[in-house]
Amino acid sequence: MNPSFDLQEYLTNGVEKVVAGSLRATMKNPKESAFMVKFAAASKKATKKRKALNTQGEHIPPFLIASITSSCNLHCAGCYSRCNNATTDDDPVRQLKSEEWLDIFKEAEELGVSFILLAGGEPMLRRDIIEAAGSMKNILFPIFTNGTYMDEKYMKLFDKSRNLVPVMSIEGNKESTDLRRGEGIYDRLISNMDELKRRGLIFGTSVTVTTENYEDVVSDSFIESLADRGCKVIIYVEFVPVTDEAKHLAPTDKEREFMKSSIDILREKYPQMLFVSFPGDEKSSGGCIAAGRGFFHINSHGGAEPCPFSPYSDVNVRDTSLREAMHSKLFSMLRDGDYLMEDHNGGCILYEKKDQVEALLNTK
Repeated sequence: MNPSFDLQEYLTNGVEKVVAGSLRATMKNPKESAFMVKFAAASKKATKKRKALNTQGEHIPPFLIASITSSCNLHCAGCYSRCNNATTDDDPVRQLKSEEWLDIFKEAEELGVSFILLAGGEPMLRRDIIEAAGSMKNILFPIFTNGTYMDEKYMKLFDKSRNLVPVMSIEGNKESTDLRRGEGIYDRLISNMDELKRRGLIFGTSVTVTTENYEDVVSDSFIESLADRGCKVIIYVEFVPVTDEAKHLAPTDKEREFMKSSIDILREKYPQMLFVSFPGDEKSSGGCIAAGRGFFHINSHGGAEPCPFSPYSDVNVRDTSLREAMHSKLFSMLRDGDYLMEDHNGGCILYEKKDQVEALLNTK
């Protein structure tokens, strides 16, 4: 591992690099160029704001993950969200409204949060919230989507609001993707990518890494196929087994070491792209960055959780401010203890320590 690797700095600088590259490529489009210039300035301003608060003893994470819906149209094999009952086929009740999410986005901007990852369920089912996010031009919103709702109306919204960046889930080749996500999904994703490139829109991909696809998803053929279609960001997330039947898919030390060395090479070979690995980059960067160290998670009902893989909460943003939620009792105990810094076997240290996290919730 590289002890000098700083995940937060890499992400911040990497996004600014992608923005700068897009600026150079779109100088003939004054509207887009103006947005890129403004966002780059806003990103630097947000960083200064967080640093100023840090000198006063208050740490503000640069990232927030917002699961804006608990609904999804797919049943992907081994989905952690469905196994945790965070995603269901039932009609959602008491989910945060778009107005409530907009208030959260506004407070996040005031605090210096630069990036809010929109997740679900399938976030593109909540067009109202994504449209609200598009109005927050100083925040970049990666949208983690299965890509099945990317219609003409969304394409026009992405063109109008360049701070909305679709990040489509893909498992590698056609066979691997359709096996996990459903027949025809791969072809739909490729069609989306080609259309996004045609329109000159930035997009990324998210890859769930398993023992079955880890070699394919870092191969030159896979990376070049995405790069040729205009992909700017690839996010690798280790598969987290939530059932005994799926444990054989969880990467071991062998696969993790292969992924780490491969991603180091990819960062050198494809400097125009951003490569992120969880939890690999976290471990290289000094431990898990959940629970407010680098990010935290708000579920569709407003519960503030350490991360999507650790669905435990002792505070709801309906009842408190975002700032107070960042300093909840549960988050503070997780950060002050050794829970986030220890080595672990799977893709999520807090998932492995769920019994201990549950015990903390009962601490008086």
